[in-house]
Order: sequence, then C-alpha cells, then structure tokens
Amino acid sequence: MLTTTVPLRFTQRQGLKTARNLHRTIMTSSPLIPRQQKVEGDISAVFTSLRPSDPANVFPPRFAELKRTIWNDALVQSWKEVLEALEVETARIAEQGEKLIPQIPIESIHKGLSPKEIARIRAAGCVVVKGAVPVEEAVSWKADIKSYVAANPGQVKGFPADNIQVFELYNTRSQIRARTHPNILETQRALLSLWHDGSGEVRLDTPISYFDRLRMRFPGDAKFTLGPHVDGGSIERWEDPTYRSCFHNILSGAWKSHNPYDAAPRVHAVQDLYSAPSQCSIFRPWQGWTAMSSTGPGEGTLRVLPMLSLATAYWVLRPFFRARDPASSSLKWEDWNELDLEGTGFAGCGLGTGLELNDATHPHLRLDKTMVSMPRVEPGDQVYWHCDMIHAVEGYHGGKEDSSVMYIPAVPLTLENIQYLRDQRTNFLAGLPAPDFPGGPGESAFVGRATVEDVYPGAGRRAVGFEKFETAGEGGRLFAEANSILAF
Repeated sequence: MLTTTVPLRFTQRQGLKTARNLHRTIMTSSPLIPRQQKVEGDISAVFTSLRPSDPANVFPPRFAELKRTIWNDALVQSWKEVLEALEVETARIAEQGEKLIPQIPIESIHKGLSPKEIARIRAAGCVVVKGAVPVEEAVSWKADIKSYVAANPGQVKGFPADNIQVFELYNTRSQIRARTHPNILETQRALLSLWHDGSGEVRLDTPISYFDRLRMRFPGDAKFTLGPHVDGGSIERWEDPTYRSCFHNILSGAWKSHNPYDAAPRVHAVQDLYSAPSQCSIFRPWQGWTAMSSTGPGEGTLRVLPMLSLATAYWVLRPFFRARDPASSSLKWEDWNELDLEGTGFAGCGLGTGLELNDATHPHLRLDKTMVSMPRVEPGDQVYWHCDMIHAVEGYHGGKEDSSVMYIPAVPLTLENIQYLRDQRTNFLAGLPAPDFPGGPGESAFVGRATVEDVYPGAGRRAVGFEKFETAGEGGRLFAEANSILAF
C-alpha cells in the first residue's frame, strides 16, 4: 500500500487517536497516483521567525491531555539533571565555540573515518567536509544557476519576494550534478553509516537523493534571519506515537541513554501531520549543504548548537515544566520545577511549522552565547548536521561576496523514502517542485532546466530513481521492493 499525502484537520473529538493512522487516511494500491502538491509559497511558510507579524499558534485542549498521557514522575529528576548538566555544557560551548565543530578532508571519507573522527562527529552532531568538489567545478555550478535565473526572467520565486535570497529552484543542472556527484554520495554513505539499524527496513549504505532548494545570500541581507530551530516537524515529535518513540529514553526518565543515531524507530515516524509546505516528510538523518562560495562567520552562514544529545533531552522535556515566577531571571532547577500539565502549549512548537527556539522559550540553552557559526568554507566544501540538531542562519550578511549553497542532505533507502523518490522523479521530469516543497508550476516552463542526461551515471542514476538497484546479495529483498515501487 502506498501513501498519498493529504492535509489533516483534527477535531476535539478525535483527541489522541493515533496520529499515524490519521495521516494515512487516503491509501492506494496504485503506484501511478502521485501525492498531492502542497500549496504554493516559499520557505517562510514553515518558520514563524520569518513571519513575525503572524499570530502565534494556539493549540486546542487535546494537547493538555497529550501532555498528561506522556507524563511520568521520573521526569522530575531527569529535568533536574538536564538543567544541571546544561550549566556546565553551555559554559564550555560558549568558551570553545568553533573548535567544537569537526572539520575533515574528503580524503578521510575516501580512506574511512577514524574512531576519533566518528566520536567527534557523533558528539557534535555536525561536520564540515573539506574539498569534496573541486573549487572550479563548484564555482561553475553557481555561474550556471545565475545564467538559468537570467534566462527565465520574472518566473523565479523565492524569499523575500522583492530581493530573493532563498530560491524556489529544484531542477537546475547544477543541483542535479551536485546531488549525484560521486564524492558527495560517498560522503553521504559515510555519514549514514554513523547511524545503526535493527529493523532491517533501512539501507544506511545506500543514499538516495532528496531534492531541496538553494540559497544565494547577498551582502547586506538581513531579511533571511532564520532563528534557532530543529527540522523534521515540531509538535509531531510528541503527537505521533512512532515519532515519540524515538525519544523513549528521554520520556521514560533515562535521558542519558538516549541514542540519537538509532534509525529503527524513525523509519515510520510521521513528521508532517499538517502537510505544511517545506516540511520534510521522510527519514532524513542528515540535513546538509554544499558551498558554492567562500563564506565565513559574519557572512550570513549557518549556526549550530554543537551538543546534540543534551540539547535534545532539554527541548523534549521543556513543555512539561515552567518557571515558578515568570518575572524571575533565575534558571535554577528549584525556580523551574513547576509542572505544566494543564496548559496546551509545547514550547516552540506549532501546527504545520518547525520547532523554533529562543531565549524566551528555551532560556537554559543560552542561545545568545552557544550558537556557533560554521568555520570558513570554500566552494566544494560540504556541511552536514543531524536531523535533531538546533541550527540557525546568521541574521546579517556582513561580507563582501555572496553566500551561496545548495541544500543537499543525506537520505538512506527505505521503502517509504523510495515512494517519495518515485514521486520526486515524476516531478523532476515535469519540472515541478519536489513533493515536500511549495507547489505550483515551478520550473515546468523554464528554459534550460536539468534533464536525465545531466545525472552522473551509476550510483548517481540510482540515487534519483533512474536506474534499478542490484538485488543480489544481502538486502536483496529491500532492493527488489524498491525496484518494484520505481516500476523497474
């Protein structure tokens, strides 16, 4: 049975009925029926920080019941321990900053990551891979994108509309070349191997392509001010039972045992209950981008909070507690241990938005001191960060040159991911936006968009669904099912 994405509207009467069953309201056995397009728009649709004038999300009463359903008394001690640990860890991050972000050369990927490199990447939750693509090639990708935009005047959409910095482009020749580049796929394979799976439903050694947009941020821009957030939905992490199971240890009082690299419970997690445009609907372990320009701190680059497990434990527990005195500036546990099991709010969450964090909603993270800008990258370098990682974009581009990247994440083969790949392939051939992103005609009438001929051969063609997977050997069943979904 294949899933078609549909918008959901929950009612009070539905209460806490299994969210996953609700999400799969429309089912079909026909592989020919693609998922519906999402509404037209741009990246601002999923981020309230880009739409500050919009009213805040107000959750219906059933969310208070959800809190009480999840709650157990062991969380009081967990909350105390997490807050105490944050006092130490936030001070360390504020002091060390950029030193905590692992940087490795592409040669480390070729020869295999060392145990020390693996430990650093897992702990930080992010990595910079240097020199994956020759500088000249990456720069030529940017030049080709600029030519593509110029060849289609008045048709390109993005944010902000009056001076686009984030482009609603998915089908440029540069993007398809980058997504299927051998070194980029090899990097993704190496990073996916840092996860583990006991379900038998995911191939971490087989990256497939997830089409995302691109950014060309120009000097002086202050509109693409994307605050600290976590991708992959927001309230879904608590509302969908399968997604919630990814954080079982945190929610059972054993937060130190949380393993952010366990793939098994994530395979069927529902991340987009409200079918919002720009909301990722599949298992995407690593978000990432590939640089097309030289960009450093202060030049409109990415910022991250490099303490994956502890930060996750904090924002998972945060909705259940509140300050005893909202007017107090104290962050001590004894001043922050009042239970919040009657309120409907989940700090930083929305219905159909990302999980957004700031000093008011998540003060113990000390985000004003702990968000760290990426070190300088050169054209052809890659950056990846864990799907639960808090990240942001610098509020101002104070550099002299553009800050340009193509968003290219690392995504493994699962049957649900392959269903998405099938529909993404259909959209690509028609010049339409990728299924998770704002809909509309996209680039269907554009001159010079990518074709199948622009895809790198071999693994590149398999990654975008134009060549079947080999079914011999271990994992043959999963590959055979993937081939069937792709109609090979």
